[in-house]
Amino acid sequence: MGKGDPNKPRGKMSSYAYFVQTCREEHKKKHPDSSVNFAEFSKKCSERWKTMSAKEKSKFEDMAKGDKVRYEREMKNYIPPKGEKKGKKKKDPNAPKRPPSAFFLFCSEQRPSIKSETPGLSIGDTAKKLGELWSEQTPKDKQPYEQKAAKLKEKYEKDVAAYRAKGNSDVGKKVPGRPASSKKKAEPEDDDDEEEEDEEEDEDDDDDDE
Repeated sequence: MGKGDPNKPRGKMSSYAYFVQTCREEHKKKHPDSSVNFAEFSKKCSERWKTMSAKEKSKFEDMAKGDKVRYEREMKNYIPPKGEKKGKKKKDPNAPKRPPSAFFLFCSEQRPSIKSETPGLSIGDTAKKLGELWSEQTPKDKQPYEQKAAKLKEKYEKDVAAYRAKGNSDVGKKVPGRPASSKKKAEPEDDDDEEEEDEEEDEDDDDDDE
């Protein structure tokens, strides 16, 4: 039971979760001695929630909004304990970083303008707005981001190949007993030059495609 960090803020609850919690409390008051059949209970709650009016739901939605504010405030002050990420393999700091997607590049560019237009917007609402903005973009608008993401992905794949070749086989298969220096290549410096040439070729290719 003592899994995770006890100091980590409790996750935010949805309006429906508050509704279920209220139903459970009502049930306990009415039938203090009877145990709850959760499958049956969940089904009844779900059916009741569907038939509720917006006015009835608003009470639970307000509770959820309040909890979201509490959660975001607590998360700002929360510092996870060092080395506490259980189940995750320790990442090699020298491993190539995964490239951002076209949408991520778009978000990085648009986030500052959204923040200046609506300064009080929460992280979740900002992300939602960015998602809506992205879906409104035409394929032509998205193209520059997609091209940039494709180039970064290509570079990442080359970096991973060079990284593996150097014997850092955390990415990919580990070969037991293989000396780390057996397949060492003095490549990274050359790689950058190749990369620039490739990028120029890519740009030509992109022009041909249009």
